[in-house]
Amino acid sequence: MSSLLLANLRLVVTMDDEGRELSGASIANQDGWITRVGEVSPSDRFDETIDCSRFVAIPGLINAHHHLYQTLTRGFSQSVGLGLFDWLTLLYPIWAGLDEEMVYASTQTGLAELALSGCTTSADHLYVFPPGSDAFLDAQAEAAGAVGLRFHATRGSMDLGQRDGGLPPDSITQPREVILKDSERVVQRYHDPGPGSMLRIGLAPCSPFSATPELMLETAGLAREMEVRLHTHLAETLDEDEYSRRELGVGPVDFLDRVSWLESDVWLAHCVHLQPSDIQMFGERRVSVAHCPTSNMLLGSGLAPVRDLLNGNVSVGLGVDGSASNDGNDLIREVKQAVLSARARDGAGAMPVRQALRLATRGGAACLGRDDVGCIAAGKAADLALFDADSLVMAGTDEDLVAGLILSAARPDSVYVHGRPVVRNGHLVRLDEEALAARQRAASRLLLERWREGASL
Repeated sequence: MSSLLLANLRLVVTMDDEGRELSGASIANQDGWITRVGEVSPSDRFDETIDCSRFVAIPGLINAHHHLYQTLTRGFSQSVGLGLFDWLTLLYPIWAGLDEEMVYASTQTGLAELALSGCTTSADHLYVFPPGSDAFLDAQAEAAGAVGLRFHATRGSMDLGQRDGGLPPDSITQPREVILKDSERVVQRYHDPGPGSMLRIGLAPCSPFSATPELMLETAGLAREMEVRLHTHLAETLDEDEYSRRELGVGPVDFLDRVSWLESDVWLAHCVHLQPSDIQMFGERRVSVAHCPTSNMLLGSGLAPVRDLLNGNVSVGLGVDGSASNDGNDLIREVKQAVLSARARDGAGAMPVRQALRLATRGGAACLGRDDVGCIAAGKAADLALFDADSLVMAGTDEDLVAGLILSAARPDSVYVHGRPVVRNGHLVRLDEEALAARQRAASRLLLERWREGASL
């Protein structure tokens, strides 16, 4: 039993249903759960009390879409200027060289960077499974535990290779029966559905251009039998729309409807190219969307209709997406990107800063099917990010500390997950940053060496 009091915060941005922002409030937590927000009686005793009078507290940010293994190929010069399909065609053969150590190192690296940006919960979509990949999800689970973030690993999959008209090389696809067997294994071994869970599993065929309709259908059936969530990419580019209509006879959203995916246990990445009828269907069926503005802009995919989705009663979260199409793991900056991209698309009033922050908190929680994270309130998990209001980047923002925090893309001083610090004084608590960087560099260099050796044969 342990208790912690974060006392006298400059501002607490609760992100609760009323959108309350409390000046001078304290946050009390017991064993990782928030017990009180506001005034605390002088007679109350805590194991630890921290004076937070210079800090702004927000709920820990939630990353709703990522490909952590892609931290191994970020800043890759040959991919500059390529659209999604050409970009994937270039990088698939490189990723075919992944091994368990690379997956472990890249998972730790990406999650560590996310923590340093104020993230406390992250999803991941690992869909590349070359020969020897049997323990990739196991490596991710171990790596995430070492960082200390809540982790929603999705067992991705591709069974439609180039031989059968798909985009990925056949070497990184798997037979459907292998995919489904391993999906069942990782859910049984790792999925914890309880309140405060640190590790959950979802099932995630990659996309309509790399997964067969049969895989989509059977994965949906397995996920519902095992009561886990479903995730995939959708409507990211016009190329995908063209592929879907040519090969499947319908648009991407209608295809998902055909394979029983448009239900409330589904969250979709991107959704850039939607029709009004698609948005209406998402709202009616409570399908959630992970918005990835930086990735969509870097790859020239377009600007998602986030304002229309929100107006259509669709839950929208934020994702940094793969680090080869971002190329960072910085969720607080993604909040700013959400503001800018929506305003560039739909005008200056399209995305207030507080609504963008809500995407990265309550919206992300909705994508992941969680009601225990995403806001600061009694009974919720003590997942918090604290920003120094007296720091240089926040100087001059006293009129509106929330706008200042988002638009300056400030960095958190401290980050707590279930009441435990994972970042303190702007640095990781549980990992050596230099050692982590060295391990990541070695993994990245080996991956690129394997690719170059294979390309020269």
